[in-house]
Amino acid sequence: MVPQQSVLVMLVMLVDRIPEPPAPARRGHPRAYSDRPFLKALVIMIVRHLPRVHTLLEVPAQPGMRPVRGLLTEHGRYPSRRTWERRLAALPDTLPARIGCLGRCLVERLEPWQGCGRAGAIDSTVLRALGGVWHRRDRAAGVVPHTSIDTEAHWTKSGWHGWVYGWKLHLVSTVAAVWIPLAAELTPANAADNELAPTLLPELPSELRYLLGDTNYNDPDLREQCATDGRELVTTRRGSYPHTDGGVEVRRLFHALRSRAIENFNGQFKAIFDCGGQVPTRGLRATRRYVLGAVFVYQLTLLHRHEHGGDLRVGLKAFLKAA
Repeated sequence: MVPQQSVLVMLVMLVDRIPEPPAPARRGHPRAYSDRPFLKALVIMIVRHLPRVHTLLEVPAQPGMRPVRGLLTEHGRYPSRRTWERRLAALPDTLPARIGCLGRCLVERLEPWQGCGRAGAIDSTVLRALGGVWHRRDRAAGVVPHTSIDTEAHWTKSGWHGWVYGWKLHLVSTVAAVWIPLAAELTPANAADNELAPTLLPELPSELRYLLGDTNYNDPDLREQCATDGRELVTTRRGSYPHTDGGVEVRRLFHALRSRAIENFNGQFKAIFDCGGQVPTRGLRATRRYVLGAVFVYQLTLLHRHEHGGDLRVGLKAFLKAA
């Protein structure tokens, strides 16, 4: 039974109040539905851990779920099954812009840098693919030895986990007392961090002045793009330790700040959404929808708890479990 003002209902209702990113021009017949019913459905998928669309569509039909079904209607109409499948399949392409838009809104509302420097941390975290792994020799030969293998995932080597077959969540978060996701994207695990980073920069708030990254982001082109946007890219440097060049102590301080912010956020995010093991989805589109959807729900959770005076760092998992 879902009460009228359950946590789930309140989070879904927030979708009607958040800002919309600029819509790209599109040709053809006008859409019968906006993106909002499908964003609301995505929130339900993430909160209730429903990684598959057909499972989601069975939820509104359950006893006591009438309030949820009512929230998924628009102009008195409820989308057909085919419309749900088609629009939810297209939704992942819009999520990076929506995360960026809501991130800028949260920075304006929460003022995370009011008592500290206006810095953000950029990093990627590895997520394991569902099923078995596709070994390199089999991949090179074009042989898929088991049907459980997600052939759209890829390999990467993590300094902490070693070789991992799966995906990368690329993320920028605030370096402040509250961790606000500002930009996000999901790719196969072999995507280079410095090559993906430029796609995240346009989503960042204009107030951000320092972007902190590890050695993977020490790239001249990325540094130049940050300078064009009026930001300073601060990264660790390759070479034998200890470094003795100018500015090393400042970089060491920034690196400590970056690690405490983005690495703790990544750990909290994986714990809240049960991504510490394998992801619950298969294929790039479904995994991108689920993981970026989880980032979006994290942002909605921060907004809701801010409006109701809740802690923005502690109790987030219990809050979502109560939904």
